[in-house]
Amino acid sequence: MRTGSEPVTARSALRARLWLSVWGEVWTIAGTVAFMLSGHPGWALLCGVLWLIVTIDLVVVVRRLRQGPHYQPGRDVPPYEPPRGPW
Repeated sequence: MRTGSEPVTARSALRARLWLSVWGEVWTIAGTVAFMLSGHPGWALLCGVLWLIVTIDLVVVVRRLRQGPHYQPGRDVPPYEPPRGPW
């Protein structure tokens, strides 16, 4: 059902975000360790901050995936009704 209001009622692709977060975890951990071993504390700190952000995103994504089909709808879940407003 296409209504023209898809950006307003869009759903997040949580599985894609999950795998991107896992990929980010791997690279930020590797970057933090590599910069610490090479003696670049500023870059290691930056990678550590990114690691924290990616970890928070990963926790949010996993939490929403576990909440069920409202946050990760399957083929049997119909799309949300478009919002009705004064516009």
